[in-house]
Amino acid sequence: MDKKSMRKTMNSKLHALDRMTYEQFSFMIGSLLIETDEWKSSSTIGLTVSRFPEVDTWQLIRKGWEQGKRIVVPRCIPATKGMSFRNISEFTQLENSFFGLFEPIESQTEELPKNEIDLLIVPGLVYSKDGYRIGFGGGYYDRFLEVFQGQIVSLAFSMQLTETVPVEEHDRPVDKIVTEKGLLVCKRNEVE
Repeated sequence: MDKKSMRKTMNSKLHALDRMTYEQFSFMIGSLLIETDEWKSSSTIGLTVSRFPEVDTWQLIRKGWEQGKRIVVPRCIPATKGMSFRNISEFTQLENSFFGLFEPIESQTEELPKNEIDLLIVPGLVYSKDGYRIGFGGGYYDRFLEVFQGQIVSLAFSMQLTETVPVEEHDRPVDKIVTEKGLLVCKRNEVE
């Protein structure tokens, strides 16, 4: 199956999740994430503000603030298909932008250099067990990950895992995937 078909199939499955299951599984995933060494050792965490049916990140943003962590959220730059991560300290610093994403308001937030992000929570729709992902099709994270040096984790419902996904030369796997069933440590590509 190609990426487009896999996206469409998974999108349908995720939208069929009932609210109680979505909330419970999101809570379980968030609870597991905050117990990982990656979360505990990170002072700056980058993540997107979720939209249903993505795993809920609103709870993680709140937890990060409670723990004194710096939370940075991406703002897409459509002209270059790039992203800048900006520090947010309250939800009122977000606005609804293109594609219905919640992004930081530039005039109220400060951009952070990517080398200051300790942990990046990378979104996606479908994940292989070795850490490769199919995103939402914009390629924004693919470009960002090409030069990102920090830890990379994804949050997913177990139904989003599959044995393999189509992989392109520029694709970079995540280090770990947290699901409601536990933590999956992914194999990393060795540099030849």
